[in-house]
Order: sequence, then structure tokens, then C-alpha cells
Amino acid sequence: MYQSARQELLTLRDLIRYGVSRLNAAEVALGHGSDNAWDEVVYLVLHALHLPLDTLEPFLDARVLSEERNRVLELIDRRVTERVPAAYLTNEAWLRGHRFYVDKRVIVPRSPIAELLDEGLSPWVQDAQAVDNVLDMCTGSGCLAILAAMAFPYAHVDAVDVSPDALDVARRNVDDYGLADRLALHQSNLFDSLPARQYDVIVCNPPYVNSGSMDALPQEYRHEPQLALAGGADGMDLVRRILEAAPRFLSENGVLVLEIGHERDFFEAAFPELSPVWLDTAEASDQLLLLTREQLTT
Repeated sequence: MYQSARQELLTLRDLIRYGVSRLNAAEVALGHGSDNAWDEVVYLVLHALHLPLDTLEPFLDARVLSEERNRVLELIDRRVTERVPAAYLTNEAWLRGHRFYVDKRVIVPRSPIAELLDEGLSPWVQDAQAVDNVLDMCTGSGCLAILAAMAFPYAHVDAVDVSPDALDVARRNVDDYGLADRLALHQSNLFDSLPARQYDVIVCNPPYVNSGSMDALPQEYRHEPQLALAGGADGMDLVRRILEAAPRFLSENGVLVLEIGHERDFFEAAFPELSPVWLDTAEASDQLLLLTREQLTT
């Protein structure tokens, strides 16, 4: 689109319409915080103009300055031409109403486990205030660890990742939320370098994408660290190790909440002896499961 033609985009409504058309025409892949082009473009426009992300209507017909229009169009252009997830363009992601800093060192926060933490994993955890220790395995940006610290207000939380780069991002988020006094970050290959502790709750969003699906990932997902996505031939490479080790780190009545994405068939083939509780959320079905320590030791 020639610069002279872009001058005809005068209002937020114009910019949003244009952006939606661009994203739809380019058939960008969504799923990093929004599932439709309208929501994605509205977010980019409001972010670029430093407007409240939950207040669009009063500004729709407001005219923009030339400099403001250029900021919006630059984001839209990069979203389309580079196929970069919006969160990497703005260095922020929103999960359950909470903002987290992100960059390409971590995957974009989107785990449906976050929704379960809204209610403190009730009814599987009967008293959120009685939870003493929580573990977030494969923490990435630290988002689930931080939400767990909010859900279980008296718990110590350990957050683990093998990537020092990811832990640098997590540290920034932990500091932003003022949780350094009860949320500890650990560089560890899964449980290998963890302190001896019994956890009442373990949450884990591990790499679980099977190799066939990895080969077919849209370009947007290829901007994310492969280390945080690839789970081997059947997606269960790390899951096997996690389930084998978890009982040693779970308290007597402890529970493990595990995300496996669209790999339920592979999970059931790999672990036919297990009968987990499958947990549905508003946005996910057959992607989350819960296992007790007892189930994992029998």
C-alpha cells in the first residue's frame, strides 16, 4: 500500500479495518493470545497508541496523528511480513488479565492451566490456603508460577526451567509482581537439580508437540524456542520422565496437573495403565489432565 494511500487511514476505525483486512488476506496463523484477526488488530492498535486495552469504543472515531498512524502500521506490517506473534512485537502477553513480559527466549503464555488456577484448582485442591509448596515445571516466562503464587497465597513456589535465557525472562516477571520472597527460580533439567521438597501441587506445561506436528507448524510458532515445544516422536519424551520422577516430589495428597495439548491419543498409548482426570476449561478440552501421587505409584 503506497504511502499516499495510507494517509487516507484517519481514525482508529480505519486502522482496525485495514489491519483486519491485511491479516485475513495474508492468512496469518493466530493462537498466541487471540483466535481472530479483529482481536489481534485491536490489541496492536491500542498498544501502539498507548490506550487502555479494554476501552475501544470511545476512541473508535478519534483521528490519529501521522506519527501515531505510522506506529500502528509498522506493527501491522511486521505482523504480516515477518509472521511474528503479536506478543513478541509488543514484548507483553496477557493471561487471565495479568500482564507478563515476553520475548523470543520464551514461548508466548497461553496455557489453559491458568484458568484452573483462577479457582485454586478447586475442587481437586480443597483448601488453597493450606497449600504449602507448589512446583511449576518448565516455567518459561514464569507466568504459571506467578499465577500459582496468587492462587495459593501461603505457599512457597519453585519454578524450574532448563533454559537460563527463559529464567532471565521469568526473573523479570517475578520481580515485576514482587514475589521474589516466596517464588524461587531454579535452572534444572526437570527434577535433576531441585532441592528436596514435597509439593502439594505440581503444574507443568512441558514440550509435548510430536515430531510430525513440529514439521507442520505455521511460521508464527517457529519464532518460539523449539526447546519449549518439541516433545519427540510421540510428544511424550519429557512427559515420561516427569511422570516417573513426580511421585518422589509429591506430598501424600499431592496432585500433578499436566498440559499435553492435542496429544491425548499419544498420551493414552504411552500410559495405558493410567486413568487421569481430564480437565476441561472454557478454551481447552482433552488437553489437561490431573494425576494424584497414589495413581502414579500404583
